[in-house]
Amino acid sequence: MAGPHPVGDPAPLDGLIPASAAIGASTRDFGVYLHVPFCKVRCGYCDFNTYTATELRGVKQSDYASQAVLEVESAARILAESGVPARPAATVFFGGGTPTLLPADHLVRMLHAVRDTFGVVPGAEITTEANPDSVDLAYLRQLKQAGFTRVSFGMQSAVPRVLATLERTHDPERVPLVVAWAREAGLDVSLDLIYGTPGETIEDWRASLDAAIGQQPDHISAYSLIVEDGTKLARQIRRGELVQPDEDLQADFYELADARLAEAGYGWYEVSNWSRGTEHRSRHNLSYWRSADWWGIGPGAHSHVGGVRWWNVKHPAAYADRILAGHSPAAGRETLDEATRETERVLLLTRIREGIPVATLSALGRREVAGLIADELIDARAAIGGNIELTLTGRLLADAVVRRLLTD
Repeated sequence: MAGPHPVGDPAPLDGLIPASAAIGASTRDFGVYLHVPFCKVRCGYCDFNTYTATELRGVKQSDYASQAVLEVESAARILAESGVPARPAATVFFGGGTPTLLPADHLVRMLHAVRDTFGVVPGAEITTEANPDSVDLAYLRQLKQAGFTRVSFGMQSAVPRVLATLERTHDPERVPLVVAWAREAGLDVSLDLIYGTPGETIEDWRASLDAAIGQQPDHISAYSLIVEDGTKLARQIRRGELVQPDEDLQADFYELADARLAEAGYGWYEVSNWSRGTEHRSRHNLSYWRSADWWGIGPGAHSHVGGVRWWNVKHPAAYADRILAGHSPAAGRETLDEATRETERVLLLTRIREGIPVATLSALGRREVAGLIADELIDARAAIGGNIELTLTGRLLADAVVRRLLTD
């Protein structure tokens, strides 16, 4: 299970948020994230807030959709009573866990609740994550008919030995089948990859990249494996059963991914994401990088509205108790001050291709741009007052770039 909650202030049982969150809300996009916290098995590297059947302790997966619908309805009331103007959802994203462990009609019911409660903008992006072994053509057709537009498959690797180390349950030969089914159903397709698994070689990673590209998805994500405290993977490394991922080798993996994906026609647009054309970028994930507003539904889900961030209680049983009692499931929250919001703005915007306008940096931060250009960490367009765009090197050193830009 996931680690402890962030440090913050207690959240009120009525869920009301400060009036400051309403300032400028009408100019910001609004999205909805629905967390489905169930997995068939727990992967050894996973630190997400997910639960297998033996960990649910008195709550049932079959009841979850009804509880999520109650939070959707509560969210609209809380926003209205907090003075935040109503906005239709520009994006809806089902994540997990494995959302597609639930019957398709449960996901459809939750989506209908979002549509009926908030509305969705014309052409809204509506995505679900899925494991390759958790859907079939009929399931995907049902999602498409209900308004889903996109599915993101957790491929992770095409090499059985690497999948075994990650404790992924699917056969890599399943990936072409589910991609074909998603296409037949009329859904856009994204494939998620992980690099840097203990024992993975550069040849293994090249094979996975080539297999993913060979499916011609609309979008590919490639994330470096992070060893999180408290996970089975961390314990295996501590006991010497597996080797610690090598950061230099992970950098080599990243450079290979960037080169191969570019050759195949995928444009980089965020540190870990590439797409076939701007129309296939993940709009929901971009809303995070652009500090838009979103409401997170479900156990452990995080929300952000106008500089107020909060997080729900983690266990599905505690979540159900709060929801069924008519209380907010929020466990804690923080209201960001201006300095923190500026730090986050720089941190997040420098992750995406469009970057951050140089003119919006502090005076010392603007002067630091010249040094970053000299060090070939950002694109020279910044020298004439454009947006900072990280080069490949800058992407690999993003944290160091941000620290320099925030010089005060």
